[in-house]
Amino acid sequence: MRTLVLDQGYEPHQIVPWQKAIGLLYVGKADVLEEYDAVVRSVSLAMPMPAVVRLKARAPRKAHRIRFSRRNVLLRDGYRCQYCGAQKPAKELTYDHVVPRSKGGSTTWTNIVAACRPCNARKGNRTPKQAGMPLRSTPVKPTWLPGGPARTGLPEVIPERWETWVAWALPKRRA
Repeated sequence: MRTLVLDQGYEPHQIVPWQKAIGLLYVGKADVLEEYDAVVRSVSLAMPMPAVVRLKARAPRKAHRIRFSRRNVLLRDGYRCQYCGAQKPAKELTYDHVVPRSKGGSTTWTNIVAACRPCNARKGNRTPKQAGMPLRSTPVKPTWLPGGPARTGLPEVIPERWETWVAWALPKRRA
């Protein structure tokens, strides 16, 4: 089982094995907010397994680096072709080099955009200007990406005990 660790502001900080969470509790660095039904036992102690803990001291923030990948390019561009504007599923989109590799273009955040297959084929080995296909938005390196649990490091299936603390990452439920 895993334990959700929150920072002082009650925001998700990291997910750790329950053993590490017990260590944080033992040395007084965290408080328990939610517990699983399971019990952890030692020779002299029995305690409920922690599901959610909150750090007592301020947690240092790591510089978050967004990895360059096809999926992240599609997320940045909203699964929308940057030439015709059509929104499509991932399997119907490719990524396109704005300045073609044959003309010295590199595979970087600022030279790659999402494109549907017909637009990518139509543009071919030309720049958008040469092809007469202006971009809908200029490609930039993102500082964050939308996308719920997959983007936040949360697991696909969120334990019930965590729901109060990560409700913003859950799919919207219809009434």
